[in-house]
Amino acid sequence: MGIVDIIDLSSDDESESVGVGPVAVKLEPEYVTSAEKQHVTGKFGLVKHEKSPYHVTRQDADENISYSAPSTGHSNSSVLEQGPSPVDDTGISYASSICAAPLSRQFWKAGSYDDAVGSRITVKDGKNYLHVHPMFLHSNATSHKWAFGAIAELLDNAVDEIQNGATFVIVDKTSNPRDGSSALLIQDDGGGMDPEAIRRCMSFGFSDKNSKHAIGQYGNGFKTSSMRLGADAIVFSRHMNNGILTQSIGLLSYTFLMRTQLDRIVVPMVNYEFNTSTGSLDMLNGKEHFMANLSLLLRWSPYSSEADLLKQFDNMGSHGTKVIVYNLWFGDDGNTELDFDTEPKDIRIAWDIKKVETRPAWKRINEDHIANRFRYSLRVYLSILYLQLPKSFQIILRGQAVKPHSIADDLKLVEFVKYTPQTGGTVEEIFVTIGFVKEAPLLNIHGFNVYHKHRLILPFWQVVRYSDSRGRGVVGIMQADFVEPTHDKQDFEKTSLFQKLEARLKSMTWEYWDTHCKLIGYRPQDKPRTLVTQPHPSLRQPLEYHKRKTDELIGLQKRKKHAREDYVTGNGFSQNKQITTTPADQVVNQEAIQLMQENKKLHTKCLEFEKRREELNFMATKLRSKIEEARHQYNRLLDELQSLEVKEE
Repeated sequence: MGIVDIIDLSSDDESESVGVGPVAVKLEPEYVTSAEKQHVTGKFGLVKHEKSPYHVTRQDADENISYSAPSTGHSNSSVLEQGPSPVDDTGISYASSICAAPLSRQFWKAGSYDDAVGSRITVKDGKNYLHVHPMFLHSNATSHKWAFGAIAELLDNAVDEIQNGATFVIVDKTSNPRDGSSALLIQDDGGGMDPEAIRRCMSFGFSDKNSKHAIGQYGNGFKTSSMRLGADAIVFSRHMNNGILTQSIGLLSYTFLMRTQLDRIVVPMVNYEFNTSTGSLDMLNGKEHFMANLSLLLRWSPYSSEADLLKQFDNMGSHGTKVIVYNLWFGDDGNTELDFDTEPKDIRIAWDIKKVETRPAWKRINEDHIANRFRYSLRVYLSILYLQLPKSFQIILRGQAVKPHSIADDLKLVEFVKYTPQTGGTVEEIFVTIGFVKEAPLLNIHGFNVYHKHRLILPFWQVVRYSDSRGRGVVGIMQADFVEPTHDKQDFEKTSLFQKLEARLKSMTWEYWDTHCKLIGYRPQDKPRTLVTQPHPSLRQPLEYHKRKTDELIGLQKRKKHAREDYVTGNGFSQNKQITTTPADQVVNQEAIQLMQENKKLHTKCLEFEKRREELNFMATKLRSKIEEARHQYNRLLDELQSLEVKEE
């Protein structure tokens, strides 16, 4: 039997001479299906293929499977031990005498399997390359504790394409044509990816997003997010550059890697180029590579024919990208983690609905607030995910555009506090919007919404913990581009800059609450004060007497130890003398405290007067409106009266 080649995209440098083209690795024929002779009519023309020379039967494949026997120290003759491929001389080893362990449909259990015999790297001709094991796909995706955070990562790629002309991103439910199961669709009309770009997208460690406005930066988001949502993902991308149109299809399949027990991450991929002279699509990267990868795509993707694959480009236009995540993970209840059925225009996480512990009369208003709903409603989360998007760009969820929501519009008694962090020797000026939620004091929520490059990283971040309501209802919004988010974009790196920010927001919350809490019905806490009083001389004498005795004992010990010290000078006493505050200092301190208290009282009164002024202005406006209505009614009645008057003949 012959050996076919597939593309191994798990290593950045697969050979000594790094090129743009794909890197070929050997795959046993058991995992290659036949590519029958097809005449496929796509959107741009006809793609013709001859019958694949790699058509194999199940019996042939079984005869060539390599089985290792670790207990005996030797194995049967392996297909990998045959002569080297004319394309590449490294190989992928399959080593298991039993079938691959079945995949768990629950994400947090899918990484539990015994890979003791399935993770060997075959080294030939003394060459030893670094590869990424398939289990890294799962372990890398565990950084996403929250499924909506993974969806947000996929949307970030579409938002970054705004600079390339993207006007929308679609998030919707689709179905797997093989079994009818639900799948997640994310599609945008950005610039798309050429063959090299999609290779980088589906490999590890590449990032071409050097713009200071780009959200992505690590080149890791697609892998972690897609694997967190489902076991498999297929990508379709169309790109136009200098009049050359290319179409690329790539498959990142955890199911494929685990079932075949590959010891490295392998991504089947095919690329097409539109031939303007013939009006058809030409295969790229050579026929052998193309047919080998196509056969894997047809076996492990949701589409069983090349025509079905190419049909996915029909609604894409001249450029864009479509991602379909299928074999979605299940929750503990046996249903898919993503709930498409509860709300037809939304995607929910049914098992993550947060219940609010509060008074029964306030329970509904708390549970319905955006601070709680965003945790289980994707539509609500997407409405606050981006601080600012161009009006020409839309997020379309389940066929309906997501309406952006400004958290600042939900606040009252709003203030803007300047924060000046020092970064790289320069001082930045950032204004933090802070206020009470409009429903305060009924709402038991608080926290800061911290954005990075207009993307929400920490929603309703609780910087204070309160047991006495101090800080309750205080919500803030800020953009913190001076701190770096973690690679899952759900937190920030715990640097000294971030710790200083946390401390400042905590003090800012308390300062705001202490100043404004009376305006919404709270009673401010009375801070305990240390009163500075001068004791009566008759009461002070015993203290001074005992103090002198103590000092004398200390001085005596020092004199014995240091014979040169002169006790008569009283140096021992002067060093241990109690420092007391003079009456003049006490008066100054007391006056300062009184002035500060008076200042706070005046500030509170000013706020009360300001609020009263707004109320009076509102009442005046209403009265003017009523007067105007009365005037119109008077004129109308007058006209009716005049029309009823009988004219004298």
